[in-house]
Amino acid sequence: MHILFDDAGKLMTGRLMSETESSLQVELDSGKRVKVKSANAFLRFEKPAPAELMPAAAALAESMELELAYEFAPEEDFGFLDIAHDYFSDSATTTEQVAALICLQGAPHYFRRAGKGRYKKAPPEILAQALAAIEKKKQVQAQIEVWAAELVAGNCPEPVREQLYKILFKPDKNAPEYKAVVEASRNSHSAPLALLEKAGAISSAYQFHWQRFLFDQFPKGTGFPALEAPAIADELPLAPVQAFSIDDSQTTEIDDALSVQGLGSGTVTLGIHIAAPGLAIAPDGAIDQVARNRLSTVYMPGHKITMLPDEVVQTYTLMAGRDCPAVSLYVTFDEATLAVTDSRTALERVPIAHNLRHDQLDQVITEAWLGGDATSNEVPADIAALQPSLVFLFQLAKHLKAQREVVRGKPETFNRPDYNFRLEGMTGDEPDGSETVRISTRQRGAPLDLMVAEAMILANSTWGQWLAACGVPGIYRSQASLAPGVKVRMGTKAAPHAGIGVPAYAWSTSPLRRYVDLVNQWQIIACARNGATAALVAPFKPKDANLFAVISAFDAAYSAYNGFQNGMERYWTLKHLEQAGISELTATLFKDNLVRADGLPLVLPVMGVEGLPRGAHVRVRLGAVDEITLDISGTLIERLDLPVDESPDEADSDGDGDDDGITSPLALAIDINESPDNEPAAPAQTG
Repeated sequence: MHILFDDAGKLMTGRLMSETESSLQVELDSGKRVKVKSANAFLRFEKPAPAELMPAAAALAESMELELAYEFAPEEDFGFLDIAHDYFSDSATTTEQVAALICLQGAPHYFRRAGKGRYKKAPPEILAQALAAIEKKKQVQAQIEVWAAELVAGNCPEPVREQLYKILFKPDKNAPEYKAVVEASRNSHSAPLALLEKAGAISSAYQFHWQRFLFDQFPKGTGFPALEAPAIADELPLAPVQAFSIDDSQTTEIDDALSVQGLGSGTVTLGIHIAAPGLAIAPDGAIDQVARNRLSTVYMPGHKITMLPDEVVQTYTLMAGRDCPAVSLYVTFDEATLAVTDSRTALERVPIAHNLRHDQLDQVITEAWLGGDATSNEVPADIAALQPSLVFLFQLAKHLKAQREVVRGKPETFNRPDYNFRLEGMTGDEPDGSETVRISTRQRGAPLDLMVAEAMILANSTWGQWLAACGVPGIYRSQASLAPGVKVRMGTKAAPHAGIGVPAYAWSTSPLRRYVDLVNQWQIIACARNGATAALVAPFKPKDANLFAVISAFDAAYSAYNGFQNGMERYWTLKHLEQAGISELTATLFKDNLVRADGLPLVLPVMGVEGLPRGAHVRVRLGAVDEITLDISGTLIERLDLPVDESPDEADSDGDGDDDGITSPLALAIDINESPDNEPAAPAQTG
């Protein structure tokens, strides 16, 4: 005797060995014995053999007409034997009986289960809906197969093209476009990205990187709603200074300016003047919501996406020839020893006399010129008149840097330059990837750069400590030590920043381009207006959940923006190699098989350098460039000199304990280190 039974929804057969009132002992064809509940046994039979029954019944079930079985089925509950007798004959064979059961089980849209081996016809309207859904699914599958065939043939269907970035980076795995790419990838034995590139879905490598970034970070576009910059209600006093800013020529968000008073008197006052949108923009207002959504300006060669609308920026930027609202920090120094004797914060209007530009003046305002060893013929007369102030600022900057290095325990080294990217041939407001790129260098630590960097560090440190003394929370950046792997953190409490060598550090000097700085400016303004009672009226209170939310959002956005900037700089560096026909270059080995190119912002893996010491100078033959993955590799040609030791600071310029690596955007996040905290007042990489 044989048994047909249900095992977790699957029909099984076997030889009946024994039985009790509630269970059966069954031997399967494999020889394995199983215990089966009596309630799960559907049918007892002598013939055919179990091994023959199921294949034959399954084949017969495939041939059954569901519509006819549905028509024969009674309106009330029925068993599978009833259908077998009605569909086949009153003397239906075991194979036909099992075929009827398989047919009923496999058509839930026609027949609903009503118990063991029993079913009930689905209502006609429900059946119609189910059949329509099945037909639609068939049509979708047919469309998927058509699209997949087109992709394999090298053509990209328009619906797939429209969903390109969603398919690649945030796929809906139930979407037919995604399924078509998966099927085509499987059929062609190629990676999805390579398949789509070959099929022409990607118009250009530049657009691929740009549109992917917009898809990730600006899915609603980069435009601003109609906003009007609010006026500053305060009657601000006019500062008795003539301030000047130092930025790159493309900088429109001029956040900071400097002034010097009292030279030759024995007591000199340095004024650090920061644009004051916080005096007009209210927390939770319309403009604040835009700024909080963006969190930072996004920089890339040839273009930028500003945190604030240009009309708002131009209202508060420190433009020359205007008396600009500012939050000013005045720090008084003993002129002989450069020791700090006093500091104060003022809300005021500051006359901006000059907007100095790095790219125009770095080559003439040199250390030699500041030391009086060079003529000032190359410097415009109005700028030359600033020489005494610039000389003091340079001496002060070197003094402040030396003091920080004592705290750091080792000197800062700026052996690698900053790189400027200039795009020639742009026909619109933003690049399209066809432009000619020019890459130039600006050595970090050049006089003007050092003056700005040290003044900003002084302001961020002084204000950070002041906020803490007033009991007002701010957003701080801290680093516990310079040990490898100890990274810069953000928090709401003042803590030392070992990488910079200061007791507290709160970004406050770029409120037009970083939201953290705007938040801190609101807190500083509260302290300036209310002194000891500032904690009661400051926009953000201790343990404010909003403050922690800002930190979390800013960390994520700033990392993504920096990653994109680094990726686009790598893209344009690779374009430069192609445009200039560079097939070989010199480089320095700095880690494993990675080398850093001389004179270009490029890191790449090189075969053949294994076993060479770190710091070895080599000549490298370049391989093919992949503008989509931003990959390039090289092969060692020769070693050029004896190894040169590379200091830890050079290998780890941001002080986060990691060596700089190769960007790998299709990982799919570009792996970059965060930029140093003591960056110049505005990035100098657009053009």
